[in-house]
Amino acid sequence: MFEVRARRERRRLALFRRAALRLVVAGSTTAAALVLVPAAQAAPADDIRINEVVTTGSVNDSIELFNKGAAAVDISGWVLKDDNNSSKFTVPSGTTVGPGAARAFDVSASFGLGSGDKARLYLPGGSTLVDSFTWTSHSAPSWSRCPDGTGAFGQTALTLGALNNCGGGGTGPQAWPGGSSVATADGSDVFGSDLSGLYEEGSVMWGAQNSGKLWRLVRDGSGGWRPDTANGWTSGKTLRFPGGTGAPDSEAVTLTAAGAAGGAFVASERNGDASGTSRLSVLRYDVTTGTGTSLTATKEWNLTAGLPSVGSNAGFEAITWIPDATLTAAGFKDESNGAAYDPNRFGAHTGGVFFVGVEGTGSVHGYVLEVGGTATRVATISSGMSGVMELQWEPQAARLWLVCDDTCSGRHRTVKIGANGTFTQDAVYNRPSGMANLNNEGFALAAADECAGGTKPVYWADDSNTSGHAIRKGTVTC
Repeated sequence: MFEVRARRERRRLALFRRAALRLVVAGSTTAAALVLVPAAQAAPADDIRINEVVTTGSVNDSIELFNKGAAAVDISGWVLKDDNNSSKFTVPSGTTVGPGAARAFDVSASFGLGSGDKARLYLPGGSTLVDSFTWTSHSAPSWSRCPDGTGAFGQTALTLGALNNCGGGGTGPQAWPGGSSVATADGSDVFGSDLSGLYEEGSVMWGAQNSGKLWRLVRDGSGGWRPDTANGWTSGKTLRFPGGTGAPDSEAVTLTAAGAAGGAFVASERNGDASGTSRLSVLRYDVTTGTGTSLTATKEWNLTAGLPSVGSNAGFEAITWIPDATLTAAGFKDESNGAAYDPNRFGAHTGGVFFVGVEGTGSVHGYVLEVGGTATRVATISSGMSGVMELQWEPQAARLWLVCDDTCSGRHRTVKIGANGTFTQDAVYNRPSGMANLNNEGFALAAADECAGGTKPVYWADDSNTSGHAIRKGTVTC
């Protein structure tokens, strides 16, 4: 059973109550976490529009919704129908669509979309019509609005979960902002499958493997990476939850401004020893001491209770960290109280905000993780993609990279803090033309000091270890 620990700091609790927060307590048997979650807000139904429809081809019948408004909309319980009133798909609880973002839904288990049919969107209950689209022939491959959310429907490329490919300088994706060629950057069959998250720290690359391992990699002298052979890192180190138990499904890793000396922070979606149960956690590990082959987490922030329910294998896939100073300088808005982000509102923490990406919802959430165990959600970002597999903050360009895998054809999106204090879309990029549509779940950018001739290295981790290689290298403009 999870242990429940009440918050005793009355002054801060009163502040959060005035901000209309929900307080949810969650934790493990070794440490409890108080998770502070903003209450859901309503927004005009008119902001949500049917944006893309797929009726044939290799993709299941699907309907995409787009938010053309300026605020996130909770669409839990909304209903999708075809031309038959007896068939319906109900949007799962906890589903939101951020401003300027898209969410796609596979409706094939509820009804089929024919060559002459319609897609209809209703408010919860299924009686109040919000939007509809009627067609007389199958999509080839997609019926899409251009511009997104407001334009007429036409036949375009399939972009479910992302902005439509409208061409002509519209909202569609751009070519990769770097070299088109990609090369392998590891030895043959060094890692096998399941290498998921990457983080570059100067001459070291950290890698999270979802079989429950953390790797410390060093440069191989040929532009790639090899396992560090010192201090027990040769085959990676096995990860454990606090207390030395369990097998974290470690999907991503990041560091703070303190570097490795401040600990490695790993995002895990479940305990491999109880793989059918979701356990969305951030775990801290000491990685600079000891020569053993396993690591036990010194801290766990279990965030499961404060997030929409997802499948046990559809949880945290990505993590990154942004300094408080960067956020305050940009006028970042704290969604927990609607005011400018003030780090001094919180107890001792890492001096920044952790952002985690959820595969099952395509959403990104920002948390202040306090040393004492409290976790406060201060941001929610809708990626506009069907899933988020990696996150990377790029200080040089002051942008946050959101990366999808082969389910989105390797699409990358960047967001920046806008004038209203929230993260807004900066650009959408296709993968490099010289890289196949791989199952890339990891992505890392070199630091600014590696910029030469207008480009710097970037790396991808292929979860499938295609052709015996898990790491590939390309370039991005800088």
